[in-house]
Amino acid sequence: MLHVYSENPRYLAVDGHPVVLVGSGEHYGALINRAFDYNTYFETLRHDELNQCRLFSGVYREQPREFGIEENVLAPRDEDFCTPWARTEEGKYDLNRWNDEYFERLHAVMTSARANGVCVELVLFCFWYNDGLWKLSPLHPDNSVPSVGPADREEFWNVNGPLLPYQEAFVRKIVTELNPYPNVYFELINEPYSRHDHTDYFEFQNYMAGVIADCEVTLPTTHLIAVNIQNRAKRVTQFPEQATILNFHYARTEAVSANYHLKKVLADDETGFAGQKATPYRREAWSFLMSGGGIFSHLDYSFNVAHPAGDGPIYGKTPGFGSPLLRKQFGFLRRFVELAAVWEMEPVPEIFVANSGDIAANALGRRGDRYAIYMAHSQVFNTFAVGLPAGTFSLRWFDPIGCHELAPGRVEHPGGYLHLPVAVAADEMALLVTRTGEG
Repeated sequence: MLHVYSENPRYLAVDGHPVVLVGSGEHYGALINRAFDYNTYFETLRHDELNQCRLFSGVYREQPREFGIEENVLAPRDEDFCTPWARTEEGKYDLNRWNDEYFERLHAVMTSARANGVCVELVLFCFWYNDGLWKLSPLHPDNSVPSVGPADREEFWNVNGPLLPYQEAFVRKIVTELNPYPNVYFELINEPYSRHDHTDYFEFQNYMAGVIADCEVTLPTTHLIAVNIQNRAKRVTQFPEQATILNFHYARTEAVSANYHLKKVLADDETGFAGQKATPYRREAWSFLMSGGGIFSHLDYSFNVAHPAGDGPIYGKTPGFGSPLLRKQFGFLRRFVELAAVWEMEPVPEIFVANSGDIAANALGRRGDRYAIYMAHSQVFNTFAVGLPAGTFSLRWFDPIGCHELAPGRVEHPGGYLHLPVAVAADEMALLVTRTGEG
């Protein structure tokens, strides 16, 4: 069962064993797009040693080439769009009748994810970025019976509106259907902050978080709730009391440092807009997790209907990147943070020497005992200085790009700043320092 780790609430655990969730998944349409082969997809994630993905619920869909995304899994053909509501003979969605095929697929998708060791973030709702996207929704008044939804997409979030009973019924249905699955958690709304004035979204999220909690009171299992805070970074002051996961998109390390005191699981929940190569996304992942984040979820555009194994091309306007090699590098990162047991650590930025070179570095540590360090641009200096207590330390160097461990070392340190020769000239390096003896 996925739950908050009792020894450190900034991390998750499965059946009591702490984990760091690392994902590199398709563009969120695996559930609602009948044409997508979810079995091959989850098998690929397992092969790449990844354990997390996001799925959108079917309230929101996109149009082909929306946001420049070619072969967008979240933009299924009309005949492949699988939604929670059954359709009438006239082709509209009956908000009082569930689509049995959708829930059969939901169970099949979740069963496959569980069999492959993948935890699923099920995203219940999503901000509509334009009127065209709202008009695609089954809940739009032109598409549904009864036609109670607002024509104005911003009014969708009104907890006093006539659509609320149907929104609540949908959440209760999804939560009830997924209650037996230990590998799922719920995100309330994807990117609600996309509107400048989003006060209504706070009220809506609070209401739906309460609905989930109330629904699960009578069910065997309680699941975690995530709330999407902001792009990049923000000091969080408001979120539903039931939320234990705080999601950021395109996250900077400041998202962790500004909110570490909250003792919540902090997630880099979506990546993108950093070019079409591996380097910026690999560095984002390492930097975020090595600052104290608990979840990293990459948006991998190499997955599409024709390439469910994630080996598809990245097209010119696609706002992100993905590849088998990058997923291998993410899997290596997951192995490193679990080897380091980062849930026993905390950020230790004070160990770095000021002005020690042109370096971007992050460190977690159990002070005086064990330290995990990530360095970018490490080829520009000959030695790397960290402040450590007196003692004997083992040094294990790792190559995040080549995905292998280098020759280990050992050092006897009298205390103060220790100058460590970087193992090889490389763009990025990781280091695990463990105290093995007294000074």
